[in-house]
Amino acid sequence: MDLKGENIRVNAISPGVVPTPAYQTSLGMSEQLLAKYVEQVVPGIPLSRVGTTDEVAKAVSFLASDESSYVAGIELFVNGGLAQV
Repeated sequence: MDLKGENIRVNAISPGVVPTPAYQTSLGMSEQLLAKYVEQVVPGIPLSRVGTTDEVAKAVSFLASDESSYVAGIELFVNGGLAQV
């Protein structure tokens, strides 16, 4: 509400498991540990796979585009349905 006069819409992206180099650099996971982690979490993800950075980028692109001009105040889960289980 504070930003509506500025034509600024506020939305949030909440990604699920999306393996990136940060798993290794920031979290210190080895490739083997990351692979084991992915293997353990995939059965709990309704789409049965982890996401990609491209899929998250497409969601961000949508929210930044005119296509979402009437979307405001949402949290968009890009997580293969994990938040709905």
